[in-house]
Amino acid sequence: MNVLFAVSECVPFIKTGGLADVAGALPKELKQLGTNVSVIMPKYSLIPEQYSEQMTLEKVIYVQVGWRRQYCGIYTLEMNGTQYIFIDNEYYFKRDSLYGHYDDAERFAFFSKAVLEAIPTLVNEPDIIHCHDWHTAMIPFLLRAQYNMYDHIETVFTIHNLQFQGVFPKQNLYELLNLNDYHFTSNQLEFYGNLNFMKGGLVSADKITTVSPTYRNEIQMPYYGEKLDGLLRQRDQDLIGIVNGIDDQAYNPEVDELIAFNYSAQDLAGKNKNKEDLQAYLGLDVKNNVPLVSMVTRLTKQKGLDLVKHVFHEITLLGAQVVILGTGEEEFESFFKDMESQYPNQVKAIIGFNEALAHKVYAGSDLFLMPSKFEPCGLGQLIALRYGAIPIVRETGGLNDTVLSYNESTHEGNGFTFANYNAHDMLYTIERAISFYNDKDVWEKLMRDAMSQDYSWAQSAFKYNQLYANLTSISS
Repeated sequence: MNVLFAVSECVPFIKTGGLADVAGALPKELKQLGTNVSVIMPKYSLIPEQYSEQMTLEKVIYVQVGWRRQYCGIYTLEMNGTQYIFIDNEYYFKRDSLYGHYDDAERFAFFSKAVLEAIPTLVNEPDIIHCHDWHTAMIPFLLRAQYNMYDHIETVFTIHNLQFQGVFPKQNLYELLNLNDYHFTSNQLEFYGNLNFMKGGLVSADKITTVSPTYRNEIQMPYYGEKLDGLLRQRDQDLIGIVNGIDDQAYNPEVDELIAFNYSAQDLAGKNKNKEDLQAYLGLDVKNNVPLVSMVTRLTKQKGLDLVKHVFHEITLLGAQVVILGTGEEEFESFFKDMESQYPNQVKAIIGFNEALAHKVYAGSDLFLMPSKFEPCGLGQLIALRYGAIPIVRETGGLNDTVLSYNESTHEGNGFTFANYNAHDMLYTIERAISFYNDKDVWEKLMRDAMSQDYSWAQSAFKYNQLYANLTSISS
């Protein structure tokens, strides 16, 4: 079975978010199950030279984007048994960032068409094209509308975040996609007078997945549905929730070279040493008996930062040290830097992102705060669990599926949770977590249980493989 992953980013080549981690890790796991996965993505100029210089130009083709006939170089690179295919066009992909450009509609219309035009050049024609987020969502639609020769190819579309849909003015329907008004209806691409790329994937893909079972249910409700909940309810039978995993080798405290001291669920001694190392590195008071609460996150309202801001002084009064690593909205960047100046021995805000420092923060933290307003899956809580940093999360999306609130009667659970999007409910949950932190026996059991669970891609890959197998057997 041949599967072609169509993605806008992929580890290790380039990354802005969790999609890149999925695209990098899932194909390797699927290969272990006997599925042949290739990955196709843009050849951005931002891809490090160590990778770009290994690429081989296989073929040059031309892609029609409206009235434009655009160059398309098809490059390949083999790595760890997976073939990566890169679509080259410097006009579209030689930029200083991946997204947020005035012509994103044109850039990803070109990429979507280039993926379909590249199929004859591939070593293995795909049985399934698996598309991810709005940047590739038009591929299933265009395949059905314009590429009848590939009507035997099945399509899967994964929603990583429904909030970002690729909504553009109607004229792009003709000027970029060579489609007409027949396709601009409420049951196809029309979305409140505009063209919606993601909707193209939702109406045309054979199966739709999203990155957790809870998020699958949430997005069928108006509050989370981003005005697409009605369509998602119509496709309920084709909508599947599969929790993401993490790369359990990249995030493994037993062998992680980015942390000061290695440790495991069986030998937790290095956990406290990493905490002291982090405190010293960041200029905090080096105190092992003080709970250290961290956030490694985008600084946005989606991540619940308005809740944290509302009760931040109360959190400091609990005696906790707080470490924030991330970048995002100026409101929150300024607020946390201000809190750092007010509490210099207790609070540290690192504005920016540093992968090595993120590993140190996970390894050195006692608690990991993730009070998201919505969270399709979330990787932070999974990494935190792997490193024995006990998560405090709101019960939404993948957080609800992966973090079970500690029950003092049964001693079950791997974290602490709250349901309502409310700052004082969050504060109460932090207080509750800190009360258990002060009970050494309870806390050690929590850490050992959290670190002993399987957060790898193995289970998720098995479910994706089942989905692929069912699709190909239906179509054959």
